[in-house]
Amino acid sequence: MAGLVPEFVTMAVALTLAQQLEQIVSLGIFLLGTVLALLSALAWRRERDYRMAVVAVGYLMFAIYGCVVFLEYYLLPYFSVRTVELLEHGAAALILVGLLAFFVALSRD
Repeated sequence: MAGLVPEFVTMAVALTLAQQLEQIVSLGIFLLGTVLALLSALAWRRERDYRMAVVAVGYLMFAIYGCVVFLEYYLLPYFSVRTVELLEHGAAALILVGLLAFFVALSRD
């Protein structure tokens, strides 16, 4: 019976409550960031306002971060723990860049 269950399903069951919470929140960040980036890009395309392009890039940074953190536990069988942790913590820089993008968009006339 265990052979019939895909490996990623059994791995998701083995996650602790904190890890499952991290996965759900990261998936939410990814989905919401992607939708907001697409809507901002469409608004930029319609209005040709430079600030909307910067906001779209900022939201895209959040979406990429959410995707990286969501995939963290699924990457462990393929990469070392050090590499995956470095990728996750390095992706946090995307949050910093996204916040700076929002500041640039708000401060420009």
